Amino acid sequence: MENGKFQRKPTVVLLGTFDTKGTEYAYIKELLQVSGVHTILIDAGILGESQLSEDFSRHDVAEATGTSISELVASADRGASITAMARGASVIVHQLYVEGRIDGILGLGGSGGTALVTQVMRALPIGLPKLMVSTMASGETRPYVGATDITMMYSVVDIAGINRLSAKILSNAAGAISGMVMMAEPTLTSEKPLIGATMFGVTTPSVEVARERLEQLGYEVVVFHTTGTGGASMESLIKDGFITATLDVTTTELADELVGGVLSAGPDRLCSAGEAGIPQVVSLGALDMVNFGPMETVPSSYKDRLLYKHNETITLMRTTPDECAELGRSIARKLNASKGPITLFIPLKGFSMIATEGQIFYDIEADRVLIDALMEYLDQNVVEIIQLDTDINNPQFAEAMADRLHELYQTKYQQ
Repeated sequence: MENGKFQRKPTVVLLGTFDTKGTEYAYIKELLQVSGVHTILIDAGILGESQLSEDFSRHDVAEATGTSISELVASADRGASITAMARGASVIVHQLYVEGRIDGILGLGGSGGTALVTQVMRALPIGLPKLMVSTMASGETRPYVGATDITMMYSVVDIAGINRLSAKILSNAAGAISGMVMMAEPTLTSEKPLIGATMFGVTTPSVEVARERLEQLGYEVVVFHTTGTGGASMESLIKDGFITATLDVTTTELADELVGGVLSAGPDRLCSAGEAGIPQVVSLGALDMVNFGPMETVPSSYKDRLLYKHNETITLMRTTPDECAELGRSIARKLNASKGPITLFIPLKGFSMIATEGQIFYDIEADRVLIDALMEYLDQNVVEIIQLDTDINNPQFAEAMADRLHELYQTKYQQ
C-alpha cells in the first residue's frame, strides 16, 4: 500500500491442525496469495504429519511449551494435548506479533480446533483481526470469544474437504480476513484520556448524562454493556493499560456471579481498576436484579421468587435482603483493596429504573440492607462514600458522579 499501512506485504497467520485440515488450509492460503496477502503457517496438529509445507511445525509448537509431540501422543489425553499445543502456539504467535510480522490470524476447526485456535487469539491484543471459521459458531460462543474481538464465522458444513459449499464459505473467509488486514488505519484518533463506563438498559439515562458531562470535560468515554462479557472486556482493557479511569455505574454482574445468573463477568469483576491504581467512581447500578434466560429456564429453586419478564429472552429476578447483604460485603472487600483514588456513590432511592418507588423491583428493605453492609465493611480511609437522596438515574446524581471522577483524575494525573 503506497504511503499507507504497510511497509511490507500484509501477513496473516494460518493456525490449525494441518494433519486433518491441511486441504482446507491450503485452499485458504491460495486464496489469500491471490489477494496479495502473505501467510505464515503454524501446525498445531498432534496425531499426524502436516499435509502442508508449514513455517512452524507441530514439533516447533510442542517444544515452545516445553514438551514434545511424542510425549503428548503417549499421554493419550486429547484435552491436555490441545491445551499444551495452544500454549506453544501462543508463544510463537505472540513473538511474531511483538516483532511486527503479522497483521491478522485465521483458523478453521471443529470443537477441538476452535478451542485451540481461539485460546491463542484471546491472548492477542484487541484490534488485531482474528477470524475463526468454526462448526461451533452458531451456538454459544462465549467460551471461545471471551472478552476479545474474535470474529466467529459459521462453517455451515463440517470442515472436511473442499466442495461447492465449503469452497464458498472458505472463499468468504479469505475475503473477510483480507479486507480486515488491508483496511487503512482508522482516521479517528484521540489523545484524550479514555474512561471506561458501565451501563445496562435500566441505568442508561444515568450513564448517558454522565458520559455527555465527561466528554464536555475533555474525556473520551467507552461504554460497556454489563452482560458478563461487557464487564469482563472492561476489566481486560484496564489490565492492558488502555483505560485510565472508570465510571463503574452498573455493577449488576456481581449479583449474577453471586446468585448464579447468566450474565456473570466472573469473580474478578470490580478488581482491575483497584489493582491498577486508576481513579474510580463506582455505584450500585442494577444490583436489585439477577438475569436468567426465558422464563422456563429459571432454576426451579427460584420459581417462587419475584420474577419479571424483561423480554422474550431475559427474565429478571429481584435480589433478596440476604443476597444484598452479601453483595455489600463483597463489594466492600474489593473496593477496600484499591490502590488508587475511589469514590462510591450510593443512590438512596433506587438502583435502577425498575427499582424506584412504584416499580416492580422497589424494595427499600433490601436496598437498605445492601447499603448498611457497605457502610459497615468499607474502609473509609480508602473509599470515599457519597450518599445522595435520589435514584441512580436522576441527572443530578449522574452529573455528580462525572464531576467527582474528573476531580479524582485531575488530582492523580495533573498535580
